[in-house]
Amino acid sequence: MPFEKITFARQNFENKHMSPFFIKAIQLLLSLSFLIILHELGHFIPAKLFKTRVEKFYLFFDVKFSLFKKKIGETVYGIGWLPLGGYVKIAGMIDESMDKEQMAGPPQPWEFRSKPAWQRLIIMLGGVTVNFVLAIIIYTGLSYAYGDQYIKADSLKDGIHVAHPEIGKKLGIQTGDNIIAIDGEPIERFSKLPLEIINGNTMTIMRNGQQIQQQIPIDFIEKLLEMDEKTSFLTFRHPFVVKEVADDSPNKNLGLLKGDEIIAFNGQKVRYFDEITPLLDTNKNGNAAIQVKRLDGSTKDFVLKISEEGKLGIHLGGLQFKELEERGLLKINKIEYSFFEAIPAGINKGTSILGSYVKQMKKIFNPSTGAYKGVGGFGAIGGLFPDAWDWQTFWSTTAFISIILAFMNILPIPALDGGHVMFLLYEMITGRKPNDKFMEYAQLVGFVILLVLLVFANGNDIYKLLTK
Repeated sequence: MPFEKITFARQNFENKHMSPFFIKAIQLLLSLSFLIILHELGHFIPAKLFKTRVEKFYLFFDVKFSLFKKKIGETVYGIGWLPLGGYVKIAGMIDESMDKEQMAGPPQPWEFRSKPAWQRLIIMLGGVTVNFVLAIIIYTGLSYAYGDQYIKADSLKDGIHVAHPEIGKKLGIQTGDNIIAIDGEPIERFSKLPLEIINGNTMTIMRNGQQIQQQIPIDFIEKLLEMDEKTSFLTFRHPFVVKEVADDSPNKNLGLLKGDEIIAFNGQKVRYFDEITPLLDTNKNGNAAIQVKRLDGSTKDFVLKISEEGKLGIHLGGLQFKELEERGLLKINKIEYSFFEAIPAGINKGTSILGSYVKQMKKIFNPSTGAYKGVGGFGAIGGLFPDAWDWQTFWSTTAFISIILAFMNILPIPALDGGHVMFLLYEMITGRKPNDKFMEYAQLVGFVILLVLLVFANGNDIYKLLTK
């Protein structure tokens, strides 16, 4: 069963003896290999069902040489050395191999070009179909194995915290706001709010009891990309709870304990961390009289030193979601699925993520949004995986990448499945088949387009690595 639960000891061993980069790289290689093989099987199986000869089945590209190959029947199965994808070489088809010699001969009954257009269409759609169906199967399995848990967006008692003031100013939102809808659609899950804003055009905001309609600036994404990518620009508000005092903190030996919660600052009652931050800025290189509430319910007063940078030298521990819920600050929705309930849940998850990804692509293809600056290659994909091995996250990320592969492959670009589908649909509608010379030129144009996209995406990764 793929959704196995790894033991804590195994996780601890992996996290201790492997670097985060290595763990990410292994997950990326494993995920892509799995997805590529299944994608190519999506072409291979219908080709064999329609008695079409498949000459090669490769994981990765075998430019000049292969790491492994073995011929079984009429098909050579192998592993190439260039990990940029995979392919099946179908006889009588103008594809990556650009086998002009084979195409120069008369059509043979076992060749792709000899099959009816509807059969060729099924063969070409097989890969993207497998990728999308696979994503739904994975999401179904995750729903059944782990259920679902999320913070209800409308349950935040005192609204959101805008972690980046510049982003808040750009968007026209403030800490304490409740964003209740994007493009008129109510927001159910708080975790989806940042992405919905990125994909959206308008926000409905509840501020001090008044409902406000706010336009999302078209260049908001460009501004967002300039910020720290690892930090969400929106979070839920949380109290200032001490986790530990840093060793180099001037407040190290004052007696602060883990779990202490700051409830007053210079005589001003405070409830959230974001209320204290501006007070620290206005009292840099000074002192602050604070009151903390301890785990036993008692209170204690301290005078803390504030650094020149406006820091206390205290690491926040925060509270568990359950504790925040018990305080009435938010509400967590927990759902468990039976096997049959997990199926529609998986379908909904897959279609929802596909729809969201399509919206993101629209933003990317609109130069005025600046979203194209966020396009990434293998580095960005690898960054989707966590630093520590976790099967639930691995399979969730794999499902997401599978949807990306399905969408990207169906784009009407020659050399991709979508390009072949486009020409097949033209043939089925008009009754005229594009000639082989045109298909060769189209394939070359497609290769150039893909090469440019590949260089641009991975170039973006390198640029971000060097500049951030």
